Amino acid sequence: MSELLLIAASGLAREVLASVRDSGQFDVVGILDDDEVKVGSTVDGARVLGPASHALRYPGAQAIVCVGAGHGRARVVARLAALGFPNHRYAAVVDSSVRVPDSYDIGPGSIILGNVTLTAGVRLGSHVVVMPGVTLTHDDVVEDFATLAAGVSLGGCVRIGRAAYLGMNSCVREGTSVGAGAVVGMGAAVLGNVPEDETWVGVPARAIQFSAAGSAGVA
Repeated sequence: MSELLLIAASGLAREVLASVRDSGQFDVVGILDDDEVKVGSTVDGARVLGPASHALRYPGAQAIVCVGAGHGRARVVARLAALGFPNHRYAAVVDSSVRVPDSYDIGPGSIILGNVTLTAGVRLGSHVVVMPGVTLTHDDVVEDFATLAAGVSLGGCVRIGRAAYLGMNSCVREGTSVGAGAVVGMGAAVLGNVPEDETWVGVPARAIQFSAAGSAGVA
């Protein structure tokens, strides 16, 4: 059984712990977290061993970054890469409840939690997080560091950009895209392309525009 280090003592780490213990896919060595206060404590029975940089002290273990925000995961991965941590040591965690079709592709560091539906030709990049109950249909592409919250549904041939975030129970119409760094609000229905770094909410979803005073309004 492969050894696994979880990076970040987070709620997502607890979900990954539950998944890998249920499947028996990995032997969890412990958790790494940069918060010195957490070192020596336990999270659901897994001990916090030290900061993220200590991943280099466990050459036989794979790792999974359990930071909830995509931009946060990207920063951790970049920092570890600068220290010499190789990309091939990132594990992919797929919950045992997920049926994986032959045409499916997942990058290193990605997490797929319980009761996710995958159909045909789905491709996930690296360090993607797919929360419980998500539906990904034919030929969807989810780029690196994106996060799909619980209950998200994507129509066919949808592309989700790097580090985009889709809120709980949002849905995206077939053949459309959500740009890199964009945010889709909870329960939103996306019917057209969402540009990079914009926030869209509502049914149908529209962009939020921020005034000079910092207040938000829907376009």
